[in-house]
Amino acid sequence: MLLAKAMDSLLLSIEVFNRPQERGRTATTLILLDHSFEMLLKAGILHRGGSVRDKDANQTIGFDACIRRSLTDGGIKFLSEEQALLLQAVNGLRDAAQHHLLDVSEQQLYMHAQAGITLFRDVLKSVFGRELAGVLPCRVLPVSTTPLTDLDVLFDHEVAEIQRLLSPGRRRMVEAQARLRPLTILDGALRGEKGMPSDARLHRIGKELRKGRDWPSLFPGVAAVQIVTDGAGPALSLRISKKDGVPTTLVPEGTPGATVVAVKRVNELGFYCLTCSQLAERLELTRPQVVAAVDHFGIREDPDYYKEFRMGKGAVFKRYSQKAIQAISNGLEQTSIEEIWALWKLRHPGKGRTVNARGPGDEPD
Repeated sequence: MLLAKAMDSLLLSIEVFNRPQERGRTATTLILLDHSFEMLLKAGILHRGGSVRDKDANQTIGFDACIRRSLTDGGIKFLSEEQALLLQAVNGLRDAAQHHLLDVSEQQLYMHAQAGITLFRDVLKSVFGRELAGVLPCRVLPVSTTPLTDLDVLFDHEVAEIQRLLSPGRRRMVEAQARLRPLTILDGALRGEKGMPSDARLHRIGKELRKGRDWPSLFPGVAAVQIVTDGAGPALSLRISKKDGVPTTLVPEGTPGATVVAVKRVNELGFYCLTCSQLAERLELTRPQVVAAVDHFGIREDPDYYKEFRMGKGAVFKRYSQKAIQAISNGLEQTSIEEIWALWKLRHPGKGRTVNARGPGDEPD
């Protein structure tokens, strides 16, 4: 029965995707595609002898738990890490489509729909031994007038459109953020982040793009994967695949705001390469001023800017990425370091008498 529900939702998502009118088409396609996957995963877990309900629970497990069991339970496992990445991306887009604003281009929607059908077909074959072609009505004809199967080309096009929306004389920020949201969700899902990006984060990314920043440095998760195609026309298969040498990592269960699996940076110490002193030197600030700015702009709350490394017997090394320089510089365009320092002294009375004094949290190099 769960498998039948999965197939129903998949067929409806295909039907809506091919519908000639646009009203509600994008959101409905994503919602139905996401639902088809959840039903498919639950059917697969049960088929492999697992359970979709925790002990004494009133409800069945959610989407993330389905992915984790299908990926990590030795007796059940039928997903690869790359398939889990795609499922996370679709689930994140569905969440935004259902609860907020989302402007997904036709090329993006096609990519997720085609990759989703390929994944559904692969799981249906590997777990249930059934062919998707035997499930689809003979009259189904998947057609797209603008098929796109290269992520680099897709992001080049999307970034150019966002830059156009943010160009002088336009500044259509709401539209630009709606266009940025699916790109950021996709990148976050690949890097292990769960949930919708904040408006502040989208605004910050928009400013970077407006300045001409290259998108691979802003979307490192997307830069680490590629689209692989087999065949053409009605037989086209489209899959997300990691680029050579890029590993993935399983995120520990219960990690707040995290998905199940994420693309892992190969050299994290190379990415988070700045000490507090080096960050201060690059920004031409004192160390205590940098600590105040880091606190004011929430730098340590963003994994793109900050990470703690534990080495040896409890030693903790606090490091910042190159991105932190730009994030603080952008913030200082809106709020001066003098204002930030004055606020910091109010919050830490007696510890901010001079900008040359070491402030709390100013880690040694």
